Amino acid sequence: MSNTRQADPTMSPDEVAARRDDEDLFVLDVRNEDDYEEWHIENSVNIPIYDELLNDEFGGLEDSLDEIPEDKEIAVVCVAGVTSASAAEFLRERGYDAKSMDGGMNGWGRVHVTYELEDVDGVTQIVRPGTGCLSYLVYDGDEGVVVDPSLYLEEYQSVADDHGVELVAAVDTHAHADHVSGGRPLADERDVPYYLHPTDAGELDEYEAIEDGDAIAVGNRELEVMHTPGHTPGSVSLTWGDALLSGDTLFIRSVGRPDLEGSDETDVREAAAELFDSLDRLTDRPDETVVLPGHMSDEEIRPLATTLGDLVADNELVAVDDRNAFVESVVAGLSDEPANYNQIKAINWGKEPLTDEAADLELGPNNCAAS
Repeated sequence: MSNTRQADPTMSPDEVAARRDDEDLFVLDVRNEDDYEEWHIENSVNIPIYDELLNDEFGGLEDSLDEIPEDKEIAVVCVAGVTSASAAEFLRERGYDAKSMDGGMNGWGRVHVTYELEDVDGVTQIVRPGTGCLSYLVYDGDEGVVVDPSLYLEEYQSVADDHGVELVAAVDTHAHADHVSGGRPLADERDVPYYLHPTDAGELDEYEAIEDGDAIAVGNRELEVMHTPGHTPGSVSLTWGDALLSGDTLFIRSVGRPDLEGSDETDVREAAAELFDSLDRLTDRPDETVVLPGHMSDEEIRPLATTLGDLVADNELVAVDDRNAFVESVVAGLSDEPANYNQIKAINWGKEPLTDEAADLELGPNNCAAS
């Protein structure tokens, strides 16, 4: 077994994220099975002993030692990093190289991973693997704009600093239901515009309205606005040269769900029909267009990007060419809504205040896709 003497018995969520493909790292999740099934780190292994650990009982862990490799580093995961710490200590006492992931799944939900896009000039993708949310730094010269930022503003400042650009605006492609937007806080902190389509603005009054055909200046280039309703009435997609930032309208393997506005079935079907028309418009672009979506369901593709031609060939919903059939497919494929989405949308609409506790509302799986 590995040497168990460790100066620090914890491992940061950022390190776990960086080592997701590391065969020498074994991620052990000790939460209850239902919690694990709802939301977990990809390729982790679940031994559901959380309740036992809360009572300082280690029999279940002892009985499961055969499932834990002796020749790998172990990252133990729980809810907040407390019970995992006791489990990791138990394993270290038995010769395992085990550490507790600091902050547990709460910490995992706050991780941001940055990817440079080789095929797109002037765009950096910022992924939250714990929530499936994606945002972007779009830049030219010494100016940068953040698209769909999270509340963790320091992440975007760090990326901007790495590229030597000043943040001159924030843009939301729509009123988000799965995460609290950092667009307004970023704009307020830096005294720059916050752009949003007015149909998605709710009760907000401090924003710059963007409409179909508008352009947002970034250095000597422009980020062009396409109104693509369906997921929300004010959803937009953004074009940057040969790249398409599709927000929650078009995903790699699915499309945005049309039912998160608190509407009845008739309204959902009307929104799905609007989504069909928006997708028809987006997919009319050249096949070599690089699609950069606002969410993901897995991380098989890193960075999350593909050509429009490949996406159209592989995305079953986009392949449906009849409006009525598309509506039926989307409605039939709807899953559980994102956790706390009504309260999250209320904050993003300006109907509820943005408090220090708001970030806790968004921890959990992403369910913004139609299927």
